Amino acid sequence: MDVCVIGAGVTGLAVARLLKHKHNVTVLEKDVDIGGIARTRSVDGVSYHMVGGHCFNSKNQEVLDFVFNEVMPISDWHMVKREAKIYFKKNIISYPIEFSIKEIAGFDTDLAFNITKDFLSGDAGESRNLGEWFKSNFGDTLAEEYFIPYNRKIWDMDPYKMSPAWVKGKLPQPNKKEFFDALISSQEDSMPHGRFYYPNANNQNAFIEALAKDLNIERNFEVLKIEKTNRGWLINDDREFDLVISTAPLNALPFIYVDTPVAIQSLAKKLKYNKVTTMLWRTTPLDPTWSYFPDSDTIFHRHIHIGNFFLPKKNFTITESVGEHSYEEMVEHGRKVDYLLEPLDYNVSDYAYVVYDENYIESTEKIKEYIGSIGLHSIGRFGEWEYFNMDICIESAMRLANKISQS
Repeated sequence: MDVCVIGAGVTGLAVARLLKHKHNVTVLEKDVDIGGIARTRSVDGVSYHMVGGHCFNSKNQEVLDFVFNEVMPISDWHMVKREAKIYFKKNIISYPIEFSIKEIAGFDTDLAFNITKDFLSGDAGESRNLGEWFKSNFGDTLAEEYFIPYNRKIWDMDPYKMSPAWVKGKLPQPNKKEFFDALISSQEDSMPHGRFYYPNANNQNAFIEALAKDLNIERNFEVLKIEKTNRGWLINDDREFDLVISTAPLNALPFIYVDTPVAIQSLAKKLKYNKVTTMLWRTTPLDPTWSYFPDSDTIFHRHIHIGNFFLPKKNFTITESVGEHSYEEMVEHGRKVDYLLEPLDYNVSDYAYVVYDENYIESTEKIKEYIGSIGLHSIGRFGEWEYFNMDICIESAMRLANKISQS
């Protein structure tokens, strides 16, 4: 079977690799570089993640086996412990915040008491929006003082106008016993990626290139038109395939497929996403891998201390801000941080993060239902319009590859 995969990001490369043993697979990539938003750029020999700090781990043993046995051996990776900090009310505390109440008590006992009282007296239930979800799961005080302002900053949207659909698996959700245990002892970060793997090459591109090895990838090929025919699928009027798998953004695909109903296109126009602006800095020596900034006095929502992903460690940090910001604005805010010494590079992304607004559930469900009904496959972070990390992108590729193999 002749299979077309649109997009050479992690998802597209993974599904192509999984299918190539039994099918004739062609990957069409509109850019000259592969890897999508996980691609890095070399700056003075330093691996600069232009869109977030991508790393790898998984709770799914099949994903781990695929990566370490079929793509890049585990000997080519090293393990990094996640060490995250929060700059909260002019103080530095440990992440996650709900396990750091003793630290908050060190500078504001009233705030620590109110957080504790609200958390232990709360009763998590159904939530109509993200703001309510934070209050329901963490109590009013912690929601209002941290989660709501921070999420308003990272999504550039009022959490009360957002769906809570993205939080599952993304945030630690301690129960009251775990919260109490943290008050009297200490708790480890329970994020799914509390520890993660990073290539020994100190460059995520090493994994991307390994994933792409021996694949038929046509670069600088932009898919402008998809048409269904009696024989299969026609791409750009002159390329025929039996099957098409798209990792193109879900808000764009309905305008590429020629027969999409206007109603579906209208839903696609409602889908929102954020760009991000990042800057690579030379720094003083630091311990964390990430730092989070909920306060409104800086445009940065997080610092990715990418040098601490490396082995041996190096002194480099990526500052990240939602939306488009000028080079000068990024430098201005960076100069306020003591450990940021010298800006080295700057980037404004296109797609970075999908936004879970009030239209999210209805729009994505109906678009996906229509795309599935015509026999197109849409997968990946933007193809499924989900906040997927690399491991979940690979998991999505594996599910589809298994489905195709069984059909």
